[in-house]
Amino acid sequence: MTTSQKHRDFVAEPMGEKPVGSLAGIGEVLGKKLEERGLDKAYVVLGQFLVLKKDEDLFREWLKDTCGANAKQSRDCFGCLREWCDAFL
Repeated sequence: MTTSQKHRDFVAEPMGEKPVGSLAGIGEVLGKKLEERGLDKAYVVLGQFLVLKKDEDLFREWLKDTCGANAKQSRDCFGCLREWCDAFL
């Protein structure tokens, strides 16, 4: 699977205070929807990812329900968080 530059940039370093829009698969529109629901930082979305025990189906369904992410967007975001966790947790 090939990854975007955004994905590679995200997983290359600790998350810190990165905004939710820094996650692969989350652009301006989805980022705004997530922010409106209080999910303004990447680490808040990571928290949900961990609550769902890194389960791809559950996380992607949650992302679709929460902000309307399509299949590619949710897959990209999941892959980004999974790879980040593999590197930093």
